[in-house]
Amino acid sequence: MIGWLALDGAMLVSLLGIGIFGTRFNRSLDGAPRLQPVAADEVPARSIAVIIPAYNEEINIEACARAALASELPNSVTLQVWVADDQSTDRTLAIAANLATQEPRLRVLPVPPRPTGEVWRGKNWACHWAQQVAAADGGCDYLLFIDADVRLTPGAIAAALTEADRRQTDLLSCAPEVVCGCLSEWLVQPIIMGAIAVGFDFPSLNDPANPKGFAAGPFMLFRRSAYESIGGHASVADDLVEDMALGQRIKDQGHRLYCLLGLGLVRVRMYQNFAALWEGWTKNWYLGNDRQLIPTLYGCFGLFSVFSLPWLGVLAAAIALGWWGPSLLGELSLGLTIATTIALCWMRHIIDRRVDAQPKYWWLMGLGGALVLAIALTSIVKTETGWGWTWRGRSLASS
Repeated sequence: MIGWLALDGAMLVSLLGIGIFGTRFNRSLDGAPRLQPVAADEVPARSIAVIIPAYNEEINIEACARAALASELPNSVTLQVWVADDQSTDRTLAIAANLATQEPRLRVLPVPPRPTGEVWRGKNWACHWAQQVAAADGGCDYLLFIDADVRLTPGAIAAALTEADRRQTDLLSCAPEVVCGCLSEWLVQPIIMGAIAVGFDFPSLNDPANPKGFAAGPFMLFRRSAYESIGGHASVADDLVEDMALGQRIKDQGHRLYCLLGLGLVRVRMYQNFAALWEGWTKNWYLGNDRQLIPTLYGCFGLFSVFSLPWLGVLAAAIALGWWGPSLLGELSLGLTIATTIALCWMRHIIDRRVDAQPKYWWLMGLGGALVLAIALTSIVKTETGWGWTWRGRSLASS
């Protein structure tokens, strides 16, 4: 009897978590503006430099640069694309340089080694160096930083430029459409993206009176004057989660931050396989929680209780009934676990529909929740000890 009551209690906790998660997700998405395509005559006459920091991105760099160069913009808009190769050890630099011979708007910058005696983490040094070169080359009105795994549709820059100019934003950041390819992405990415939407409420972020700042690193469009006034990437040189830090600096210094969904216009496939996904998320999960142990543990176990516990409950109830034999209390507990699992599946259906995602491998959510828990716990260990804290083999503990 005690076992059945414990199982019922766990399911009630899970049901409560599902209700809270679903409600907050819908509330965030209800207030989330969405980047919309614009006509050519709506686009303001501005100059824009697209900066793509790249470290060992031979898989992505050509497709990313070509997509940016294919942007459909009126002649009144000046576009330059800069690839900043951050000491890559693969063919990233060669691929970009070859593409530059075919496209005069593409500039390729071999980024020099990081200054000795200074801590520059992640892509901050490459971004800082590239924007300095771009400014010396004639400057621009806007700086757009995108990751090499981002794919812009032809109308993305026009839409973002028009929206930023219309709203007079100093930083416009788009949450991209996350594309999944391999199994591990389908297991983990929908859960993490949902958690980010829950944790960073769009209406609150876009409220100038709310001090909380945030930006999505794959797509950050700065007014150049504002970028320079906050100190740019140099001001967050040692911060691995530089997008959040830059978004916070924009808010702290009284500038206008605007976050919106880029679904259909900005796409990203963050990782190609499980190894890359594991390394990527474990490097910055803990930092994304401001290196706070209790909130990190609360969040990851909360996600586990929402996405994994119902499936474990069904399995545990079925095994227990088979072992102990049928009983009214056991059958009621099994019914509760099934009802909780159905509630979870319905919530997942709503999430997928609202972000235009395919519901692929939805029935493996339980495994996905367990992976997210493992990612969070491993991230704590890596960040605090430096053991295995790397990105594509480059140590983050000493960079």
